[in-house]
Amino acid sequence: MNWAAALRSELASRAQTFASERSIPHSLSCGKSPVVCFPRCSEGFHGNFYPASFAALHAHSEWRRRLDKVHSSAKQIFPRVEGERWRELDSCMSSDALLMNIFCHPGVARNRDVCRILAVEGEDGPHYGFRPRVPLLNDRLDRTEVDMKIDDLLVEAKLTENDFQRSRKPTVHCYRDFLEVFADEQLRQDETYYYSYQLIRNVLAAHASRGALCVLLDSRRPDLLDQWYDVMKCVRPVELRTRCKVLTWQELSHHLPSSLREFLAIKYGI
Repeated sequence: MNWAAALRSELASRAQTFASERSIPHSLSCGKSPVVCFPRCSEGFHGNFYPASFAALHAHSEWRRRLDKVHSSAKQIFPRVEGERWRELDSCMSSDALLMNIFCHPGVARNRDVCRILAVEGEDGPHYGFRPRVPLLNDRLDRTEVDMKIDDLLVEAKLTENDFQRSRKPTVHCYRDFLEVFADEQLRQDETYYYSYQLIRNVLAAHASRGALCVLLDSRRPDLLDQWYDVMKCVRPVELRTRCKVLTWQELSHHLPSSLREFLAIKYGI
């Protein structure tokens, strides 16, 4: 079964119903399986966000910059709308939008139960689009972003993405600590690529920072969960493996404010 396609179909249907019932402006992409995108209606409202979360996001200068992150395929799949430039957080499929809907909410980041399940104090962050600066062999640093950081916890969010991407082997071998951290012969690979590259890179980031890693994914994506375990079994240091965790949106939702839980249930089926 194509779990990613099934979830995309469900989210698109939910988003259309959500927008239509509330008369929220939205656009549909071209093709058989339309993606719903929401334009920014005003400075204080966005159809893809829970109102309290968006108000807090918009009031925070660092968080607000994420609104400008370009939607990579918007020009190919969305009709042109005068004066509108589609952004990644406008899409009903965006894992970043889901992440920020939750953690921008004023009642979440320092919520005792949320902090407990993430094993953080909630004193520093959340920071979105954080660059952990993973060391390379040439004494340079990888500048790739991680979705969120709270205290010393790095968070990678996934929703409808097909997988954790792949990378050419020479690229992965450039990471300074790769062979120290991973039993590389056990990683899923072929002659050219290592698979689940994002997980490999993020585990290396947690190792370099002596921090922790949490991957947030949907319980309707058992394929991503399997990919997580395929990588974790290859982590050599036991202590590092214990600092890496996986959590579903559904598990997290039990600890959220009731009004936000209702929003997530209606719009995302979470």
